[in-house]
Amino acid sequence: MRNSKMVLLVIDTQKLIMNNQLYNFDFFTQNVAKLISAARESHVEVIYVRHDDGEGEALTKGKKGFEIADEFTPLSVEKIFDKTVNSAFKESGLLEYLIEKGIEKVIITGLQTDYCIDASVKCAFEHGFEVIIPANANTTEDNSYMTGEKTYRYYNEMMWDGRYGKCEPLEDVIALMKEE
Repeated sequence: MRNSKMVLLVIDTQKLIMNNQLYNFDFFTQNVAKLISAARESHVEVIYVRHDDGEGEALTKGKKGFEIADEFTPLSVEKIFDKTVNSAFKESGLLEYLIEKGIEKVIITGLQTDYCIDASVKCAFEHGFEVIIPANANTTEDNSYMTGEKTYRYYNEMMWDGRYGKCEPLEDVIALMKEE
């Protein structure tokens, strides 16, 4: 029986932007793979979101880098929503799908902490979902202001937890999927 009140959102884990420039890349990759496996075993729906920068850009439909990275290949029954802005919820069809399914909790993982993950966490919160952010299951690159590690820590340890969602240890999130 499918766990019908919770989903795992895997955001922007696309071939073009999955690379060693991302903070703690190997650990991140292992953790996302663990979450996907645990969700499938626990009958929690896994939903993928891809970012499309538009025609003429490297990250767009039809280009090889647009597809989900091989480490996280969706099953044929798993849904994929495409977006053109940072939020996974704006004009992608995802919000309507989750409302129709009666989803209450969203577990958010993927790329990049300071862009699409941040926007998706805040939008999920604003739409009334309980938001769960597993530790070390989102990442980003260094930017002009902070390293990828500092950016990760800023959002996960200071910005989101207790405001927009719950930042939880990976094993606690896996246990939550199994008990629901």
